[in-house]
Amino acid sequence: MQKKHVILVTLLSLITFGFAQEQVNYLEESEADFTKRMQWFTDAKYGMFIHFGLYSQLGGIYKGNDEGRYAEWIQGNQNISSEEYATLINTWNPKDFDANNIVKLAKKAGMKYLVVTTKHHEGFCLWDSEYTDFDIAKSPMKGRDLVKELADACKKGGLHFGTYYSIIDWHHPSQTVEYNEEEKRKNWGLTTMKDGRKEEYVTYMKNQIKELVENYDSEIIWFDADWTHWWTEEDGNDLYQYIRTLKPSVIINNRVSKRDKFKKDFGTPEQFHPDSTLKHYWEACYTMNDSWGFKIKDTAWKSPEVVYQKLKDINQKGGNFLLNIGPDGDGNVPKESAKILKQVGKMIAKEEK
Repeated sequence: MQKKHVILVTLLSLITFGFAQEQVNYLEESEADFTKRMQWFTDAKYGMFIHFGLYSQLGGIYKGNDEGRYAEWIQGNQNISSEEYATLINTWNPKDFDANNIVKLAKKAGMKYLVVTTKHHEGFCLWDSEYTDFDIAKSPMKGRDLVKELADACKKGGLHFGTYYSIIDWHHPSQTVEYNEEEKRKNWGLTTMKDGRKEEYVTYMKNQIKELVENYDSEIIWFDADWTHWWTEEDGNDLYQYIRTLKPSVIINNRVSKRDKFKKDFGTPEQFHPDSTLKHYWEACYTMNDSWGFKIKDTAWKSPEVVYQKLKDINQKGGNFLLNIGPDGDGNVPKESAKILKQVGKMIAKEEK
């Protein structure tokens, strides 16, 4: 009996040790491991951002109203109810979307990675998610998976693949848009979490992010909307740890938590970049015209020379440059975007000779 007891204690000790070994604190990663994990990102320097969703078919205009700067915010800009906005899924049919051509364009531009908005604030998912019906599988595009098409095209073309995911969700039943009493209007930038539903939504997020990591081998998880009140630093830390357990090598932007305090894995200045080098990794994201999502009336295009100088300046200060395209409702990259990117690519190639 004594021998059996010793064996049992030994087995329990080994199991306990095993569990202890598995509980890695990824927030306390060694500098050497962190540097190694970030190496490809540091070397890449230049990437393509793609804003694409239900809003793309509107081109910044809804029922004749073109109010609002950013086309991907049109639901909020024009105060469209979730029920009304959700009907856009029935007419969303970007049949011309060609992932291989987009990747070829990115390569011609000299880009080394790509990040696509798999779920923006509107809540619509570009992939067939097990956890919602508000996705591509319920649209006229049923049978296609744009996230998979891009992931496969990136792998084939040698680009690193990343996925954007919004923390707030205007469609999910756990949230309502905050109402500003002073201004007597909705503040679409903020959502209010309904009582008792936060855990449900966080589980929903984790399940969908798991799909993006495991089904599409996402190398970057690019979060947004960390500013909402109900999302805390503790929430961000927990989500960061969870994602790293799914794939330890994955890179996560600082908007997983509160961007003003949290800097891992990289900072995300938007529509501007620092005047000098920083002590942490960073990536500046810019639009090519004025809007992230496709906007018919937006012709404020940056010249190839301006884009090229931004790229050089950002890289010289130690940052990456993530430059956006917004495909139209049919899935086509605007001709002016393609023209600018190709010109910048020629400038890069000429300098490298």
